[in-house]
Amino acid sequence: MCKFYNNQTALSPQTWPFRLELLPPEAYLVGGAVRDALLGRTAEYLDLDFVLPVDAVPTARKLANYYDAGFVVLDAQRQIARVVFEQATVDIAQQEGESLEIDLRRRDFTINAIAYNPYNNEFIDPLQGRVDLQAGVIRMVSEANLQDDPLRLLRAYRQAAQLGFSIELATQSMIRQLAPLLGQVAAERVQVELGYLLKSSPGTVWLRTTWEDNLLQRWFPDATAESLAQVAAVDQSFILITETFPELGRELQTSVAGKSVTWLSLAKLANLLPSIPEAAEEQLLSLKYSRAEVRAVVTLLKHLPQLQSHPNQPMTLREQYFFFLGVGYVFSALTVLAVARGIAIEAVAPLIDCYLNPKNQIAHPTPLLTGNDLMQSLKLPPSPQVGKLLTEIQIARIEGRVATSEDALELAAQLRDEE
Repeated sequence: MCKFYNNQTALSPQTWPFRLELLPPEAYLVGGAVRDALLGRTAEYLDLDFVLPVDAVPTARKLANYYDAGFVVLDAQRQIARVVFEQATVDIAQQEGESLEIDLRRRDFTINAIAYNPYNNEFIDPLQGRVDLQAGVIRMVSEANLQDDPLRLLRAYRQAAQLGFSIELATQSMIRQLAPLLGQVAAERVQVELGYLLKSSPGTVWLRTTWEDNLLQRWFPDATAESLAQVAAVDQSFILITETFPELGRELQTSVAGKSVTWLSLAKLANLLPSIPEAAEEQLLSLKYSRAEVRAVVTLLKHLPQLQSHPNQPMTLREQYFFFLGVGYVFSALTVLAVARGIAIEAVAPLIDCYLNPKNQIAHPTPLLTGNDLMQSLKLPPSPQVGKLLTEIQIARIEGRVATSEDALELAAQLRDEE
């Protein structure tokens, strides 16, 4: 059983970026903000949704003008507008139907169908959503509502993961029946929900359930029970790596290309895809992942076999140089994936040490000479030969055969003459 909260949550207008008086008295806060506030869940960035019986867009525009905040009409036909503050997003929508209760009965789950009026502290809860909050249960409002927007099928599992809730049996049974409808949903929307599930260990548990309930097959036809077990293994290897190499653990939790997807998420995602990089790329593009995300996962799949082929015998320095040259910024995700696939952390520890040392010439090479230096000193024309010489100089440096630019020039001249 959970305890309900109200102190300094989204139910408290003191936490909002605008004055309550700028909303009409019949305005109701609805959806996830009410749910999370009742559960005592707080966030630095507020996401507030209000429903008004009339004048939703004019009210939003007035609010934006008063605070010089961002403003956009999200849906002119349904009268939904957004006001963007520095620390909050406020969506104001016209209620659907002739009453607020009708509007609430068109929502996905009972826990999201609770409305709150901040003027009089009144709750409108026609579907007993607070009872389900107390019980920690996700229950559908109706089959028709799930059919209206099939993304809600996947959202049930995501919210179960985020809230630590269970899905009511009749609801889960209905989701299984309606699972084929998820194929009608835009790939971008599916990707967002999958991102939430891939981001945390509770999400991993529910990700397996989504697969068992046939919600993933349209998007990941190559996923198997073993694949889902490997996703869970990534969570375990992340814990192990973080305990041994905290800096690498922190990097795994950073975002990729400024998006909400983390390196850890991509390591998990790789397990759901075919092992052939080209086939994996095709599936990722169909899910509308960004080019940076696709490149990262394809790099993981291309270089994982190289680590797996050296379980006991370490790579030569030359092999390590080309390995880091190919892997680059994807190294942390590749490491956690390799350990999850059975590579002993002791086997990759020397590579991790190289990667975490910014002065290490294997993982982070700094040239003794430039291509222009070689061309000027050795009278070479621009050609692939210059690049090959620079590579051999760097390898000689990490092997301890050259240490200065003079040594490098001498080696380059020798190699040129030998060709």
